[in-house]
Amino acid sequence: MLRGSKRLSLISSAILSSAPTPNRTLATSASTTPTKKMPNHAQVIIVGSGPAGHTAAIYLSRAELKPVMFEGMLANGIAAGGQLTTTTDVENFPGFPKGIGGSELMDEMRAQSERFGTIIHTETISKVDMKSRPFKLWREGEEDKAEPTDTCDSLIIATGASAKRLNLPGEETYWQNGISACAVCDGAVPIFRNKPLAVIGGGDSAAEEALFLTKYGSEVYVLVRRDVLRASAVMSKRLQAHPKIKMLWNTVAEECHGNEKGLLTSLSIKNVKTQEASKLDVNGLFYAIGHDPATQLFKEQLDVDSEMYIKTTPERPRPPSRESLQPAMSKTRSIDRQSPVQEVAAWPPSSVKSFSPSRPTRT
Repeated sequence: MLRGSKRLSLISSAILSSAPTPNRTLATSASTTPTKKMPNHAQVIIVGSGPAGHTAAIYLSRAELKPVMFEGMLANGIAAGGQLTTTTDVENFPGFPKGIGGSELMDEMRAQSERFGTIIHTETISKVDMKSRPFKLWREGEEDKAEPTDTCDSLIIATGASAKRLNLPGEETYWQNGISACAVCDGAVPIFRNKPLAVIGGGDSAAEEALFLTKYGSEVYVLVRRDVLRASAVMSKRLQAHPKIKMLWNTVAEECHGNEKGLLTSLSIKNVKTQEASKLDVNGLFYAIGHDPATQLFKEQLDVDSEMYIKTTPERPRPPSRESLQPAMSKTRSIDRQSPVQEVAAWPPSSVKSFSPSRPTRT
């Protein structure tokens, strides 16, 4: 026979075990409903990781603005760090009297950015919405989603540009082993010293590259597709008057050849008027046919010129104080087509009166 307290306990247990379970099912269902993921927000986001991007990152992080950088995962086919990662030896950067490898230099810049607190993501931004603040960004693989992965008050565009190439047969084999798109970067490399060199192009950049290379090469051939130069009259006159320079008019390169060491030794060339084919013995080939700015991501939301460079105003503004820095979008023209100087510009548009693309800009 059960005592009163034990009987009451058993009755209570029976009632609980026999109770209907819908309420418990609903509670479980409610607890597993996914919560809406909020985008990551930053005061400043930098898109791009070349010298311009890291310069901005260093200044911003030292000002304790906690910048976030998206360095890209082979964005535009170039590794994080930009075009310098494709250069073997950099001998004209201050502070390195013995020179430094391009990739090594960019590693040092990256470490300096991180030292002061820059958060770096090795991911590519594939979609942006700058119609309203905060600016919205989507990481690669997430661009089809309605909500952005990241937002920011200020956006610095430092996506740079890539040198145009002809993609000749053999070009990839001898790239950086005799073929380059930057005479200033690579012209002094030992494999080019006192050797015949070639430049392809007919504008001011090609003239400047060829004249620069005369300091190192035994002779410099300039391959021009037409029978006239696009370069300015002054540069054209200077180019054609130099004793080390030989003009090859109406001429195009068709193939690159090399030796067993993997170095460029000659080009197959053709006269486009006579169709005559010949061989040109050169140990260096330099492209000077322009750059493709990496601005496809922004062309629908920002004003760009006919060559896809982001338009900026003609004079340079005074750098804003930290106190006046308001949420804004900033633009950088990472490579000036008239010189190899890289530029950074970061400011609130409300304070911008003008900007000069011909000189480096303080940040």
